[in-house]
Formats: sequence, C-alpha cells, structure tokens
Amino acid sequence: MHSHSIDQWTHDHVFLGARHARHERRTWFVVALTTVMMVGEIAVGWFSGSMALLADGWHMATHAAALGIAGLAYLFARRQAGNSHFTFGTGKFGDLAAFSSAIILAMIAVQIAYESVVRLVNPVPIAYGEAIAVAVLGLAVNLVSAWLLRDDHDHHHGHDHAHGHHHHDNNLRAAYVHVMADAATSILAIAALLMAMYAKWVWADPVVGIVGSVVIASWAVGLIRASGAVLLDVNADEDLEGTIRSRIETKGDRVTDLHLWQVGPGHRAAVISVISDNPLPPATYKRRLGGLQGLSHVTIEVETCPHTQAS
Repeated sequence: MHSHSIDQWTHDHVFLGARHARHERRTWFVVALTTVMMVGEIAVGWFSGSMALLADGWHMATHAAALGIAGLAYLFARRQAGNSHFTFGTGKFGDLAAFSSAIILAMIAVQIAYESVVRLVNPVPIAYGEAIAVAVLGLAVNLVSAWLLRDDHDHHHGHDHAHGHHHHDNNLRAAYVHVMADAATSILAIAALLMAMYAKWVWADPVVGIVGSVVIASWAVGLIRASGAVLLDVNADEDLEGTIRSRIETKGDRVTDLHLWQVGPGHRAAVISVISDNPLPPATYKRRLGGLQGLSHVTIEVETCPHTQAS
C-alpha cells in the first residue's frame, strides 16, 4: 500500500532532461563538426604559414574541448542514471559541466582581450583576404552548430517566466553559448577586418577584439551564476514554492519548513514539514501536490501541534 502511494513521485531517481537523448546526439555532432574544422584549420595554417588560420584553429580547440565536456556529461549522466551512489540521480552532471565550460569561456575571453591589447600596442601586418575567408568559414560552421543546439531556448522560453530560469538544460545552454561566442568572434572579426582593409583603420581589429571579449565574459558570468545556483541548491522557483504552500496550507495545516531544489533539468525535489491540529497521512498531502509540473521527488514530514498533544 505504502509503495503505491509514492510510485508517482519517485521515478527511480532518474532526473534527466526530457530531451536528454536528443541533446546528447546533437552535442556530439557539433563536437565532431568543430573538431574537423579545427584540425583542418591547423593543418592548412601549418602548411601555408597562415597565422590567422593557426590562431583560429587553436582557438577552436578550446571550444571543442568545452563541447566535449558537454557531450561527456550527457553520456555519464545517462550511463550512471541508475547508480544508487548518486543520492538524487545524475541530473546535475550537466550543471557541473556547464560550470566548468563557463570557466573555460571566461579564460577564452581573457585570452582574446590580452591578444587584442598586445596587437593594439604592437600592430602586426594582417593578410586581410585570407583572414576574412577563415572568419567566414568559421562563422558558417558556428551557425550550423548553433542551429543544432538552439532547441531548449525556443522550447522553454514561455515556460521560463512562469517557473524561473532553471528549467533550462544548462549543459545544452553552455554548448550553445560556446558556439555563439565563436560566431560573435567571427562576425566582429569580419567587420573589423573590412574596416581595417578599406578605411585603413588598423586599430579596428584589436579594439573589436576587446569588445568581443567583454561580451563573451558577460555570457560566461551568466552561465557560472545559472549553473552555480543549481549546484548550490539555490531555489529560484518562487512561483512553484508559493503553489506548494497554498495547496498544503488548508484547514489549519501550516508549512513550517520547505526546501525546494533542482535535481535535473525540469526536475525539482521538495522536503516539506507540515504542522497540524488534525494531522493527516503524508500521502494525503502528496495528493494535494499532484499534477505540479516539474515536481519529481517529494518528502513530507507531518507534526502535531504541541498544544493539541497537551490537551
């Protein structure tokens, strides 16, 4: 009897995102695409002596590494989903990967800023035609990759306003941001190179590099905050918390303690303490929470009011 009442809540502690398999496939495809592009750029750059190709190739290598981290997080979360050592499942692996990935992104921003400042102080001759061709090629790969990874942003956008921003799959978001950062770098580079080539503004390239690094750094900080909040069990879903309170606090029942946190993309766990003059079985309170989207694991503790016990 008891096991029946909790079946609907437990889900065997598998708290993977609803589109985990799809996101995993697409991430690995983008890893392959980025790696092929990276190897090609480094090889051609090496044989032709092109610094632009070599620099972009190595820059792409850091993005490929970050995308690889995203792919491995999906793989590990899926393979270990049934491992009981993970108390609340493996749903947070994506957030751990996103946090690591965001730190790599911040380091890329610092590297671009540093190189831009060096170029500003000591300008170097640029092979414009070749550099623009590399940037256009890189942009094409990034736009295909961004299209493959765009999914969650459109799918959950309307839902986000109702239930905080943590229904996002932060792992997919991190991969998407890496690709967008690379695309932004390519777009800014094309604009700067055209300005430098036609208007003879040699300073345009490094100045635009600094602007790009600031944009990328701000994206990295946003990712660190979003994924870090999940890793530290920050409750960013006040709407859901309010709904839980209003559903339980009826007929003199009061919530004295409520912990609500994310255990995977679109999955919340809750530990709730209820105090009542006429306490009901925990299963009754769980039924009151039935049908709440994203509430996947609920533990309820029921206490009797002390004055009731005394009488």
